[in-house]
Amino acid sequence: MNFGELLEIPPFSLNKEQKNELLTRRLKELTHLHQSNCPEYRKILDSLNFDIDSVTSYAELPFLPVRMFKELSLKSIPQEEIVKTMTSSGTTGQTPSKIYLNRATSSNQQKALVKIVNEFTGSSRMPMIILDCPSVIKNRAMFSARGAGILGFSVFGAEKIYAFNDDMELNVEGLKDFLTKYQGQKIFLFGFTYMIWEYFYKKILVLKNENVTFDLSDGVLIHGGGWKKLIGEAVSAQEFHQRLTDACGLQHIHDYYGMVEQTGCIYMECEYGHLHTSIFSDVIIRRTKDFSLCGAEESGIIEVVSSIPESYPGHCLLTEDIGQILGEDDCPCGRKGKYFKVEGRLKDAEIRGCSDTFDIRKSRWSI
Repeated sequence: MNFGELLEIPPFSLNKEQKNELLTRRLKELTHLHQSNCPEYRKILDSLNFDIDSVTSYAELPFLPVRMFKELSLKSIPQEEIVKTMTSSGTTGQTPSKIYLNRATSSNQQKALVKIVNEFTGSSRMPMIILDCPSVIKNRAMFSARGAGILGFSVFGAEKIYAFNDDMELNVEGLKDFLTKYQGQKIFLFGFTYMIWEYFYKKILVLKNENVTFDLSDGVLIHGGGWKKLIGEAVSAQEFHQRLTDACGLQHIHDYYGMVEQTGCIYMECEYGHLHTSIFSDVIIRRTKDFSLCGAEESGIIEVVSSIPESYPGHCLLTEDIGQILGEDDCPCGRKGKYFKVEGRLKDAEIRGCSDTFDIRKSRWSI
């Protein structure tokens, strides 16, 4: 099926049976596409004796560990069709993932993102405060998850201002002028969780004590990433929200779960604190010991599937995150689809265990 057909469907409108049928058809087509066009992926499927005709649900499709994109250049397009290479954010010294995009995949990522986010913010563009610095997006041909996030979410903004300069110093006067200009209007804010906490919240808290305040009560904040560092500071999601509300009046705050390996398919947090899957993607929870499917409300490794990637085999990926499905089609917010929570990263021992499994498979695959 053409991805354009999915874009015609409201992103949270299909029930379990309808979504399973749609995603199974689309993901089987993507599996065949990448099997035909990505030599490394084809070797993996051949080593597994994979028979696509036997698949009755997308949960039966082979998955790749996300770290494989750190080790291999996986793409299903000729070199000359690559228009953008995205890299994952990581600790200094780590090898980043590299994701290769052609025009069609890049365009579909943006279209899916717009459809999902509009369900939470409305379709009108708003004055936008980017809680980051402008240097992040200077290299458009190859940039990190931060740059990709800023560019992707910038489509929701009308006039934009960066909250920080390139030294991560808060642009106090610029923000005050911006908020005065758009007083009484809905303001859209976007940034990454830890940076918002470390560079924005802590600074405006100091300023508030000096009687310099910012009124963001008309703001809508979307943020993601960086929770691992905040957990180290003993900051929960609830405290993060409450502290921002107390400091600057922000009340409409939505976290999201996503990764550069599946840009566009983000999982937005609803008014009840639940992360939601859309018709463009889904989550599957697998047991750490054997990757079998977890039962209801059982914690396990999160697998993410996406209907978007046509330029690289990133449609079925096993993450290194632990999570739990909370329900399906019955969230109080009214959105259909699975809703879930992320409980944290795999422990070191579990990561090594998964790596050993993957290494055994990879050596058997002879990539």
